[in-house]
Amino acid sequence: MFEGASNLAAGVDRTFILILAIAVFFIVGITTFMIWTLFKYSRKKNIPARQFTGSVTLEIIWTVIPLILVMVIFFYGWKGYAPMRKVPADAMKVTAIGRMWQWSFDYGNGKLSKILVLPINKAVRMDLHSVDVNHGFFIPAFRVKEDVIPGYKNYLWFIPKYKGDYDIFCTSYCGLQHSGMNTKARVVENSVFVHWLDSLPVTGNIPDPEGLVLIKNSGCIACHSLDGAKLVGPSFQGVYGKKHIVVTDGKEVEKVVDDAYIATSIIDPGKDVVKGFNKGLMQSYRDKLTDAQIVQITDYLKTLSGK
Repeated sequence: MFEGASNLAAGVDRTFILILAIAVFFIVGITTFMIWTLFKYSRKKNIPARQFTGSVTLEIIWTVIPLILVMVIFFYGWKGYAPMRKVPADAMKVTAIGRMWQWSFDYGNGKLSKILVLPINKAVRMDLHSVDVNHGFFIPAFRVKEDVIPGYKNYLWFIPKYKGDYDIFCTSYCGLQHSGMNTKARVVENSVFVHWLDSLPVTGNIPDPEGLVLIKNSGCIACHSLDGAKLVGPSFQGVYGKKHIVVTDGKEVEKVVDDAYIATSIIDPGKDVVKGFNKGLMQSYRDKLTDAQIVQITDYLKTLSGK
């Protein structure tokens, strides 16, 4: 009766259908009773009103029945949830890394991929890691979803049952491009997976530049993209050396983005605001970044402009 793309899907579907059936039963029942009451006690029938007090029997019924229903829902919910936290000892380990606004998957030994490739019928443990803000890792077809919180160790596991491509989404609002934070889980035969993993280049052992680390840790990419996209603030791509029309003391002037301009924008972001962007949205980092760290950020921005 229950089918899903992972071993855990049946338990989730069973609970969902149970709750849906109960909800439909009461919606239909209560609505039917209301309609019957309207006709039964229509003013045209002149049925005299009667005064009545509480009913112990009725109160017991509407207390006991909901309690039983809630306990039944809890039982099936727990029955479906409990296996989700019991990871098989032989499960393959993959780390899902969330950052604004993309997923990447670390298979170990420096091998990273932008899509999640998995062997069919093999237990997989996903360790969840965020490098910036809260995310939510969700594969609807597998019926698995867990929060991805900075500094918090979390995980999920499953066994993919069918070959094919399945959507992966972020379910926690993580910034302006949250809706675009999606990728694919691709389930293949074990021999295909082994060949794919062997041919995956080693890239994960190359650390991010210090300037990029500071930008991520300071939350800069929540408002400034690295790929040219327009967000709350100007994109960092190609920004160094570029001429901007800025609003300074209410006047429009042209300024070149150089070391001094970047330092001023970090320390006093409301002084020179690029035309077309709003003033007052960025906080000052005067007490959060040192002069040396500002230089590291500037050096990284130069690399985005080919300097």
